[in-house]
Amino acid sequence: MFQNPTFWVLVAFVLFVAAVWRIAANTIGKALDDRAERIREEIEQAQKLREDAQAALAQYQRKQRDALKEAENIIAAAREEADRIRRRAATDLEASLRRREAQAMEKIAQAEAQAVQQVRDLAADIAVAATERILVQNMDATRDEALVGTAIAELPSKLH
Repeated sequence: MFQNPTFWVLVAFVLFVAAVWRIAANTIGKALDDRAERIREEIEQAQKLREDAQAALAQYQRKQRDALKEAENIIAAAREEADRIRRRAATDLEASLRRREAQAMEKIAQAEAQAVQQVRDLAADIAVAATERILVQNMDATRDEALVGTAIAELPSKLH
């Protein structure tokens, strides 16, 4: 068997394969270890990115809640302001209506007083005209001269 060249070829081949296997195994093992390390780093980086994304999501959700609360506060303040303005407008309208009513009543009173004055003036004018007619119809010349004489005699006492 030691004399057989096939045996020695086989032994050489096995030694060659073992030597190549040892070199290749180290290289392949190192390559696999490097690849596993790269994959582990990528997984860690992906986890970090996921945590950052979750933190950003939580932050945006907080901002959204805060914005909704602020919007609700703004709406509530606007409603309160609208109610205040509506109450003030109602009060102003009521005061304006009272002033206009008072002005109308004053105008009515003035018109009434003016109408009463006009009626009095007209009644006085009618009374004077009626008295003048009666006096003209009932007065004769002698009586007329007596009244004029009496009026002239009283004139100096009425002027001083």
